[in-house]
Amino acid sequence: MVLLTPRGFCAGVVRAIEAVRIALKVFGPPVYVRREIVHNRFVVEHLRSAGAVFVDEIDAVGDGERVIFSAHGVAPEVRRQAEARGMKIIDATCPLVTKVHLEATRFASMGFTILLIGHRDHDEVIGTMGVAPENTIIVEALDDAEKVQVPDPARVCYLTQTTLSLDETAGIIARLRERFPAIQGPAAHDICYATQNRQEAVKAAAHSCDLLLVVGSRNSSNSKRLVEVAERLGMKAYLVDCAAEVDPAWLEGINRVAVTAGASAPENLVAELVGHLMDLGFEHMEELRLKQEDVKFTLPPELVEISNCHESTVP
Repeated sequence: MVLLTPRGFCAGVVRAIEAVRIALKVFGPPVYVRREIVHNRFVVEHLRSAGAVFVDEIDAVGDGERVIFSAHGVAPEVRRQAEARGMKIIDATCPLVTKVHLEATRFASMGFTILLIGHRDHDEVIGTMGVAPENTIIVEALDDAEKVQVPDPARVCYLTQTTLSLDETAGIIARLRERFPAIQGPAAHDICYATQNRQEAVKAAAHSCDLLLVVGSRNSSNSKRLVEVAERLGMKAYLVDCAAEVDPAWLEGINRVAVTAGASAPENLVAELVGHLMDLGFEHMEELRLKQEDVKFTLPPELVEISNCHESTVP
């Protein structure tokens, strides 16, 4: 068995979870959270048991209540509505998503058409689309890149969802560049460091492992991309929320199994999976460490001063 590193929580996820925990500790429940704070059902269930109330839209939150925006970000209109109703906002949007929003704002102010590469039903893309909806066209796949039309090919740019497949996105961007030679993009690519590192670790393991198990929830984009990366390299791969979801039939004829976790999956679920695999006969474990991650994000500004007075940790 090969345990891939880096894996699991990224800095944006740690920041978002910590924001909810601090808010609950300081202000007490209920603390309302718009959408899942991160895309992992175990994290959400844990925070719900501590007093967090998850809602699909702020319509379900009373005027003046405290509301936390998830790591995936929200459209500016959602913020305006919350402010108009006197809500106490804690914005846990990942700083790397905020970077994309700022890029969208900048390009839209210059009259550019924004080609947003991503999955249209994902919370992050919905939020980014809301920054400049009249200027933005979603490009989900290479076929969309082939067909998309823009008003002015001289004033067009691309941005991307932060949790996409590096290789697939590169192909889409390459085709857009062929079709629109004047296309502009962000100064640095939008796909986040954690997404990239976890995909590169999967690639490093592909030549020596027969199977990849990814710990992550079904609605986690970056977790699903890890499965896709492995499958493109010829590995069998499965996404599991926890060890109980592993089908023993998957392990028949497998000599070496690799284990990783999406950026919103807790480490305790990885440990449980490793223990389960050991019980099934994969007793030898080694670590494949691609690099050390040391990225840290400061808490939302609404919580920075408060957190200095209250200790809080993420296990």
